[in-house]
Amino acid sequence: MKKIALISTPWPLFNRPSIQLGALKAFVKEKLPHIQVDSHHVYLSIAAALGYDLYAKISESTWLAEPLYATLLYPDRADTIERFWQKRYRRLGLVEKPSCQELCSKIKKLSSRVIDKEKWENYFLVGFSICFGQLTSSLWFIKEIRQRIAGIKIVVGGPACAGDMGKSLLRSFPEIDFVIQGEGELPLVHLVKSFEDSQGHAPEAAIRGLISRHFHTGPETVSQVPNLDELPIPEYDDYFKHLKSFAPENTFLPKIPMEISRGCWWRKKVGPKGRGCAFCNLNLQWHGYRAKSHNRAIKELEELIKKYQILSISFMDNLLPAKGLEQLFNRIQGVGKDLHLFSELRATTPSGILAAMGGAGMCEVQVGIESLSSMLLRKLNKGTTAIDNMEIMKNCEAPGCPNLTGNLILGFPSSDEQDVAETLACLEFTFPFRPLKGIPFWLGYGSGVFEMPDAYGIKRLRNHPYYAHFFPPEVLRGLRLMVQGYQGGIRYQNRIWKPVKEKLKEWRNTYMELHRVPGAGPILSYQDGRDFMIIRQRHIDDYDMTHRLHGTSRRIYLFCQTQRSMPQILSRFPGFGEEKVGPFLNMMVDKHLMFNEGEKYLSLAVPAR
Repeated sequence: MKKIALISTPWPLFNRPSIQLGALKAFVKEKLPHIQVDSHHVYLSIAAALGYDLYAKISESTWLAEPLYATLLYPDRADTIERFWQKRYRRLGLVEKPSCQELCSKIKKLSSRVIDKEKWENYFLVGFSICFGQLTSSLWFIKEIRQRIAGIKIVVGGPACAGDMGKSLLRSFPEIDFVIQGEGELPLVHLVKSFEDSQGHAPEAAIRGLISRHFHTGPETVSQVPNLDELPIPEYDDYFKHLKSFAPENTFLPKIPMEISRGCWWRKKVGPKGRGCAFCNLNLQWHGYRAKSHNRAIKELEELIKKYQILSISFMDNLLPAKGLEQLFNRIQGVGKDLHLFSELRATTPSGILAAMGGAGMCEVQVGIESLSSMLLRKLNKGTTAIDNMEIMKNCEAPGCPNLTGNLILGFPSSDEQDVAETLACLEFTFPFRPLKGIPFWLGYGSGVFEMPDAYGIKRLRNHPYYAHFFPPEVLRGLRLMVQGYQGGIRYQNRIWKPVKEKLKEWRNTYMELHRVPGAGPILSYQDGRDFMIIRQRHIDDYDMTHRLHGTSRRIYLFCQTQRSMPQILSRFPGFGEEKVGPFLNMMVDKHLMFNEGEKYLSLAVPAR
């Protein structure tokens, strides 16, 4: 009754420890110091043995990741899974195309070796964190451990266990004893204490945030830590100890995951049932939004850096706090470390915050762009516009600001030719900025679209058809899984978004070619001479084009570095009416030096240095 194990199976990113395991281990140790908690980052062993490049390719796609352990779970489906896997893997364009069977044989040996070296009889409870792409690997490890130690108790949790998904896992897999349906810390501690109080017997009384075959709890009983400052700092010792045991050629400097907040503060109502972005299901395990204080965030950052001697930090927040970000990152800069930071960000983040982030060491931000059509953004319930997205894409090209990565959702249900036309028109102005990645829409369990299919013109929701390749029909019928399938306009969406796919490819090729020479500088930039300015446009296989602006033209262009409405411009420059300002702005738009949406204008050139 003194040891529990926490496990994260393939396929998370290999180069950072599991924040779920780190947070849970630290919390249990603080609340129950007499309990030994061992965290097993199983995916790290598999990544090192397969090779990090191959592992990374597989981990990028749930449809490459899930089939491998599904083959181990259901060997009689090997041929069906092989055909599916080869078709998906071919799209990566790699020279070597290993067969699913070959990989599965190797993975089985590696995974069995990982299991066999542990004395599972010393644990009274084993917990699995199941996130995206980890379902079949978790189920295989659960099955293998239970076969070795029949009496051991298994608890699962994580995003893939929220709501009906967790209940269906409990119904379908008798090896699972308990499911945590929300935040894990408090339910796990109460579960461990219950085992202690009952001298090793499984609890039969309800525990908030936990379901079992003996009891179920409703969503209103999810148990959360109200103040994130009260959480202990995550512990990643086991990951680093494991990494240190590798041969020199397999060692690397990992990134440390850290969270400043949990949940999402963007909760604008979408229809009668949903809040937030209509496509998003990232916050099913959280209720509300909570953030750590600046003092606590700085303390945690400093302690993690000092303990693990790592300067690369990935903030795992679904959305950083809305208030005080500039002050927070100014304080992070004051820590005096040469940091390499990553975070996700909302598109309305102003340039001052981006500059503060860049100064603190933020090298890359994942921005929730999703669309370059304001009409489609309204359907997505993003609360942003195309010009908002254009502005942050432009700002992230400026020297000293973090690099931007982002996605365009293609084929969103209810999108139409007008959305596509607006997207294509907007794309004509984006070529100076880092290209976005086009991703096909996928329907997530619990998202706004899932909750209100009629509003988006879809019907017959069920598990995504691809899962039928992995699970036997009798098993699949009882499961509710993360990626959902549907009927309604899929072929139509694929057809109308095809021109956007082609434009994205052209954008990517152009940007790469113009940045092929190191130090080439921004594609669209300006030098300010105080009473005049020079704007430089770089082109492929052509001379750079330059534009010189004087006096008021220069001042208007600089004023519109932040999007401005026509009334704002006329108010700032009262000596000039719309009959004079309008033609200048239109000329700038025609030359793709500015972007216009409605009555708003945005200058697109960034400082040359």
